[in-house]
Amino acid sequence: MITLRAAPAALPSGQRIYAIGDVHGCTDRLCAMHRAIAADMAERPVGDALLIHMGDYIDRGPDAATAIATLLGGLVVPGVRVINLMGNHEDLMLSALAEGADPEAAGLWLDNGGAASLRSWGVAPAAGPLAWRAHIPAEHVAFMRNLSLTHRAGGYLFVHAGVRPGIALDAQSAHDMLWIREPFLSFTGDLGAVIVHGHTPVRDPVVRANRIGIDTGAVMGGRLTCTMLEADRLGFLSA
Repeated sequence: MITLRAAPAALPSGQRIYAIGDVHGCTDRLCAMHRAIAADMAERPVGDALLIHMGDYIDRGPDAATAIATLLGGLVVPGVRVINLMGNHEDLMLSALAEGADPEAAGLWLDNGGAASLRSWGVAPAAGPLAWRAHIPAEHVAFMRNLSLTHRAGGYLFVHAGVRPGIALDAQSAHDMLWIREPFLSFTGDLGAVIVHGHTPVRDPVVRANRIGIDTGAVMGGRLTCTMLEADRLGFLSA
């Protein structure tokens, strides 16, 4: 049962959005969250429902390969459309796998949890990028390449990390949208929309007048969090 409260923005009548924070290879929690959303939909049906995964499906946790396979599997919650956003960890992986990539890109990915992802695909981290490319399914790489950076709905913008204050939303850089923390997190002014984001782990979801943060550290002993937005209300699910 979701407890509803006032939200800092609103969606058009008849729309509902579920947004899930950073998964980081915690596929069991991801599937549990999908079941919780399905139960909420059964209890409180709505005509237009959208599920947004906020990026960082891979790295650090044990099941990156199955997380991607789950998202590639199609309809994860009956009756709910899905949009998958890119996170900085997908960006790191794609840079490491790119043909002719700087060797430092591979090291940077490994330093940020890429080794766990590689093991989930059955390839040794020490094998190097050529072997990595041979072992990781092409459809998994294509999935990451085709991820969206943002989604806009009503008074909200959904993006993995955040936005840079003072820059128009349609002029934000991809790097900032995937990586930014400050000055975004401490900014209290108008950002052009209420930003729903992950990327920065917190113990509990953060709701401010200009942003909603939903990375609650699933891979670090915390929870996987989903925010539900409908009309001018919000609530949370956790797994």
